[in-house]
Formats: sequence, structure tokens, C-alpha cells
Amino acid sequence: MKGNDIFIEKQELRERIWKEMEAKGIAKFPLPCFGRIPNFKGAEVAALKLRFIDEYGSASYMMVNPDSPQRPVRRMALLDGKVLVMPTPRLKSGYLVIRPEGVKGKEREASTIRGAFKYGESTDAPSHLDLIVEGSVAVDLDGNRLGKGKGFGDREISLAEDIRRGITVATTVHDIQIVDSVPREEHDRKVDLIVTPTKIIRVRPKIL
Repeated sequence: MKGNDIFIEKQELRERIWKEMEAKGIAKFPLPCFGRIPNFKGAEVAALKLRFIDEYGSASYMMVNPDSPQRPVRRMALLDGKVLVMPTPRLKSGYLVIRPEGVKGKEREASTIRGAFKYGESTDAPSHLDLIVEGSVAVDLDGNRLGKGKGFGDREISLAEDIRRGITVATTVHDIQIVDSVPREEHDRKVDLIVTPTKIIRVRPKIL
């Protein structure tokens, strides 16, 4: 399949997911969800399910993307005493490192983009990572992930894999975002874990 054909298939899948989430009332603020990693009802529950995975329990440093549906993950990580690494939107300002001891009682604020800039330390690349959580528009059971089309998620995952070989990559999504197949190109990065409000799916063995 030619690159342009894959691009069209990806965009058609994004449009279908965005439309379906809004039509079924699953999408949450910010709306409309078109063009975004869509926020969804149950994002808080999906975040809490991360606590059931061993990699979360043992992680000291977590990278979590800056989109709205992963804000509960960012807040939970800080409450659980983990160092939070947040990519800045579009990676324009690199990465922000938020240390839990510096935001005691302010975890809700620090989990926002504005709060992360207020309390975080700026860096071009974090020195350590144990787990990465990405947002997705769609994902399939083989771990193929579809973002909003700008490639920032793939860049974040690639950086994390450079820092720690075999790092676990998780995504939190609504069940409706799990699809039969996500079109894939060579540069696209996969996820290891899919966490929804109802289930935890480990899609492939961790590579060591």
C-alpha cells in the first residue's frame, strides 16, 4: 500500500472515531473532539486501572502525554509519589519534569499544562524513564496506535525507548477506540498495554 493511501486510511479512521465518540456522548471537554486526542467519559477509571500493572507499581519516573484524557494519569502519578515527565504541547518547549515533593497538595494544578509549566523543570530530554503513557485516537489489539496525525506521540515513544530499552508503553482509551486494525507505517510506534475503563490488555511481550 502506498504512503498516500495509508495517510488517507488513517484520517478516515480518525474521523470515524471522533464522529462516533461525539454522536454517542462519550467525548468530554474540550469539544469538539475532532483534531484532538479525544477526552472521554471514564478516563479517571482507566487511569486508576494502571495501578494494577506491575510496571506502574515499580515506576519512579513516568512520561505522560499532555492531552486532556491523560490528565488523571498525570495527577495520579504525582499523588503516588512518582516523578512526572510531561512533553510540552507539540514539543515546542521540550519536556517538563515535575517532582512530587514540590507539588504536595497541588497535584491537581500541577497535572495541567499550565501547572506543569509553573512547577516543572524544563529539559530537552529526561535522563531517566520507567514507563510511558500515551494518548491515542485509536488502537488495535496488535498494539498499533493512531494519534492525531502530527507524529508527536511517535517521537515521544522513540525518545523513551532510547532512554530505556524495552520500556513499557501504555495507552489509556475508551473501549470504543479499540478497532480491528490501525493502518501502520514503518515509523509508527506500537504500545504494549491498552487500558480502558473496563479492561487491561497486554498486547505483546516486553522486549528486553
